[in-house]
Amino acid sequence: MFNIPDNSLTAMLAVLVVLVIATLIQFYLRKTRPDKDYRELTLRITSWWWIIGLLFLFLAMGTTASIIFFAFISFLALKEFISIVPIRQADRNAAFWAYLSIPFQYYWVAAGWYGMFIIFIPVYLFLLIPMRMVLKGETDGFIKSAGTLHWAAMLTVFSVSHVAYLLVLPDKNTLAGGIGLVLFLLFMTQFNDVSQYVWGKLLGKHKIIPKVSPNKTWQGFLGGMLTITLVAALVAPYLTPMNRIEGLIGGLLISISGFFGDVVISAVKRDLNIKDSGSLIPGHGGILDRMDSLIYTGPLFFHYIYYLHY
Repeated sequence: MFNIPDNSLTAMLAVLVVLVIATLIQFYLRKTRPDKDYRELTLRITSWWWIIGLLFLFLAMGTTASIIFFAFISFLALKEFISIVPIRQADRNAAFWAYLSIPFQYYWVAAGWYGMFIIFIPVYLFLLIPMRMVLKGETDGFIKSAGTLHWAAMLTVFSVSHVAYLLVLPDKNTLAGGIGLVLFLLFMTQFNDVSQYVWGKLLGKHKIIPKVSPNKTWQGFLGGMLTITLVAALVAPYLTPMNRIEGLIGGLLISISGFFGDVVISAVKRDLNIKDSGSLIPGHGGILDRMDSLIYTGPLFFHYIYYLHY
């Protein structure tokens, strides 16, 4: 407990410093510009303190506690997804098996059983859900409901569990450990979101897919991608087993996949005609709003580094 490798501890302290600076800037803006409304900014920064605080606490408590934490995140995300996407009343019992997959999936993570971890949801659960549904004898909407539950489990349980599995991989960088891999993935994913937003605000003119996400521009996407690839190349040797070239490619992968994770969840919300997936996190919306990019970056980064070094 609280045995954090040196490089990972340094990265965590750096994030806390950034949060302190952001908090001070927020106080300064509220004091010098009282005519402006900074409530949303305040809510966002406060929420980030809670998010980062809880994440760092569980990471510091050890691998088991961290895996339980990510399992709980999967539960919240799955619950939120099922609450916003309509399913038939007859499918409620089938949804129970999606929830039940969470402790099993994270047990495979804790045990380091890669073979079962990688097939349990896309094979066994995907076959089980339609089997349970068909016993109800309801055929209207069967394909849509099965697809909805499959996708819910895939995005919120299977994808997120890849982040947790980084913690049980052998330490190829003893100064960072498994915590370093998780920090690298989470930091690069969130920094990518921020970078694409900033570059889009500064230079954005040409929209990519305005019907899905009207604020996404080519300038924001390319500017964020360039920023993340360079930062990832610099940070990778300190937090991961990757060298700078591998880190650069990893940053490119995170940037592109993070963009698609964002717009895919945006497409879901537009289809459902909702602005946010929930209200769990003040200033950020729901858990899916905060994890949209990670749903794609998590498994793709995991398999990239697993192929390279494990």
